[in-house]
Amino acid sequence: MNIPFRKDAKFCSFFNFSKTFIALIAVAILLSVPNLIYAQDSTAAAGGAAAAAAPAGGGDAAKGEALFKNNCAQCHAVTDERIVGPGLKGASGRHDFAWLAKWVRNSQAVIASGDPYGVKIYNEYSKAQMTSFPNLSDDDIKGIFAYVDQAGTAAPAAAAPAGGGAAGGSASAQGGGPSDLFVIVLGALVVVMLLVLGVLLVIVSLLSKAVSGEGEVVEKGDFMGRLGNSLKRIASDPAIRSATIWIFVLLVLKATLDGAYSVGVQQGYAPKQPISFSHKLHAGEYKIDCNYCHTGVNRGKSAHIPSANICMNCHGVIKKESPEIQKIYTSIENNQPIEWVRVHNLPDLAYFNHAQHVNVGGLECQNCHGEVEKMEVIQQRSSLTMGWCIDCHRKTEVNTKDNKYYDKLVQLHAGESKEALKVADIGGLECSKCHY
Repeated sequence: MNIPFRKDAKFCSFFNFSKTFIALIAVAILLSVPNLIYAQDSTAAAGGAAAAAAPAGGGDAAKGEALFKNNCAQCHAVTDERIVGPGLKGASGRHDFAWLAKWVRNSQAVIASGDPYGVKIYNEYSKAQMTSFPNLSDDDIKGIFAYVDQAGTAAPAAAAPAGGGAAGGSASAQGGGPSDLFVIVLGALVVVMLLVLGVLLVIVSLLSKAVSGEGEVVEKGDFMGRLGNSLKRIASDPAIRSATIWIFVLLVLKATLDGAYSVGVQQGYAPKQPISFSHKLHAGEYKIDCNYCHTGVNRGKSAHIPSANICMNCHGVIKKESPEIQKIYTSIENNQPIEWVRVHNLPDLAYFNHAQHVNVGGLECQNCHGEVEKMEVIQQRSSLTMGWCIDCHRKTEVNTKDNKYYDKLVQLHAGESKEALKVADIGGLECSKCHY
């Protein structure tokens, strides 16, 4: 049965518009599926971490953590690992609290009394004397060993995969590809959405024919046959083909422009190093000043990568048995430098001076390198592009306090502007400052 509507009726225009609009949505979904798959939030994995173990022995583990890091972490690990002294994992199970308290407060007195285990440890660790802590109360010592039991239990669950070292921990923190379950669920949702859109297109096509009087609303044949015929008609529609081509061209153009803007930008770059060095441990937990290892940061253009002899200032005594430390010994014995992989690398056409920014400008390392003290594996956090540098020069105020060099400049600037003197006001945007 034909329905006698005029072809120029508003309903026909509406249905034709709806058909094209639904087709555009379908094409956009198809082209965006790869981006959707890799948009999984990497932080979701953190929800699966195991809960911390309950404090052992009734001690306050939170208080014990602070005491351990301030007094014990330089020589002892919460695991079985040997540093300067033995690892403390399971110590509260090997000895009763009375013995542990005596040992912590005055280990030399325990050794002098002839205690078999105390003498054994003393001789095993080259007769190195442990620092005494007579001021620690029973609650303090209980808290320390409660923290050791808690952290020692949690450590294996948080350990990196074998062979991955610290770099594996960094890779998981940055987030990698999505899980298989996520891909399957997302793929199923996309299929369902496409089926729904296909049905809507069929309905719109049929209704469009009905209101335009071009044919019967119900076609002969089974559902799949009618669906196939409708999809063929949709594929042959010039408007849908044109929309598909334009969307494809625009997405390719956008991807090309995004790629062009990112050429030479290595933000997030975190290569695996020949030795698994943890900035989180050294700069974070042990509070070692960056200047101790990077000796040129206050004096010259380059901050300098530390040589092996700087490492040996500590590791000639500490953790000598560690496989990673043995790599340093091998390097020294073979008279070969450690081939560290450079992370922050400016192009040759750009000039940057560390001393000017750190010593004169008073900038902290974190301004450019991010929170290094929290990184297991060092990575490039800032883009280090020209725009990023210029933006910093426009916003950063010059520290002119007690520096007569700037007196005249401050006076001249105050006569022209009420704002503080910025780096941009003293030539920070001149091309020749960075390009030569």
